[in-house]
Amino acid sequence: MNYQAAIFDMDGLLLDTERVCKGIFEEACASLSIPFLEDVYLDIIGRNSQGIEKVIRAGYGSDLDYPVLHEAWRIRYNAVVKHQAIPVKDGVVELLTWLKNNNIPTAVATSTQQDVAKIKLNLAGLDHYFDNLTTGCEVKNGKPDPEIYLLAADRLNIQPEQCLAFEDSNNGVRSAVSANMQTFQIPDLVQPSAEILTLGHTVTDSLSNVLATLKKSSQAA
Repeated sequence: MNYQAAIFDMDGLLLDTERVCKGIFEEACASLSIPFLEDVYLDIIGRNSQGIEKVIRAGYGSDLDYPVLHEAWRIRYNAVVKHQAIPVKDGVVELLTWLKNNNIPTAVATSTQQDVAKIKLNLAGLDHYFDNLTTGCEVKNGKPDPEIYLLAADRLNIQPEQCLAFEDSNNGVRSAVSANMQTFQIPDLVQPSAEILTLGHTVTDSLSNVLATLKKSSQAA
């Protein structure tokens, strides 16, 4: 395994956010007497704000007043994530510490808006591990397009094929693989589809497993 940097998704990968977010979206729907369509919700995971709006509008149809739903969702969401630390997922701190001790540059490539992403990482105590943060508001084409991963690699001044990428969602995996990165998927709410499994990336249960793999590779080198 040959790599010079590591780039991480945030929600559902570093932070145990997705279940919290799903519950908040359900609450917003209920407050407006709108049905909660789980299949539509799961398809937005990993997308930036423009991608989320496109999927929700398509899934709910032309009768949906998206701005009203979005506002109800946003108010509830910000009330939680801007004031409460989201739990860090298993193996995150250990992996980030090992990469830092081995002088491997790290970055975050998240579809979340920049101001919210900074707050989340700060409240979780993870912000000091990363050399840069690239967010969904900084790219024209969100995940599953590779643009965000390519920008993150460019900011690290590392070629994409020399980067490890870590994702939980299928949309994120498509993005990282399309950027020619060595991609690990640690599924959260959504398991990899049959189509995703043909991409040739590594699927594993936790970042603790990833750390064990990297340590073994380092010892063998």
